[in-house]
Amino acid sequence: MLHALLLGLAGGVLIGAAAGVFMLSTGRIAGISGIAAELTGRWPDRWPQNLAFLAGLPLGLLLWKVFSGSDVAVHLPGSNLLVAAGLLVGVGTQLGGGCTSGHGVCGLARLSPRSLAATATFVLVAILVVALKRIVG
Repeated sequence: MLHALLLGLAGGVLIGAAAGVFMLSTGRIAGISGIAAELTGRWPDRWPQNLAFLAGLPLGLLLWKVFSGSDVAVHLPGSNLLVAAGLLVGVGTQLGGGCTSGHGVCGLARLSPRSLAATATFVLVAILVVALKRIVG
């Protein structure tokens, strides 16, 4: 139990540190949906750093597997469900003005009221979805 707690704490510190370094070095919020959206045409001069940032996400999992010796399993749903989920996340990030990483990590750290409202909404919806899933089966 303590080991899992320490790993969670270490992961949180690393995420916070990475978001802080990104903001200090670029002046930008490390919101993944915004970084990905910039690859659609705006600010082509940022493409290299945006691609590097996004490539680092799955590379982090691979590095963890290599250096920890852990056999972390990655479970992906069927492609139709994955496409539907991706589209819903894209719509949600546009409606919410950002994603969980932008609001939950960076926005809350900056004490943004808008991010507090967005993060509270994310958490409440997640709780409702889990409860509904348990009821429906």
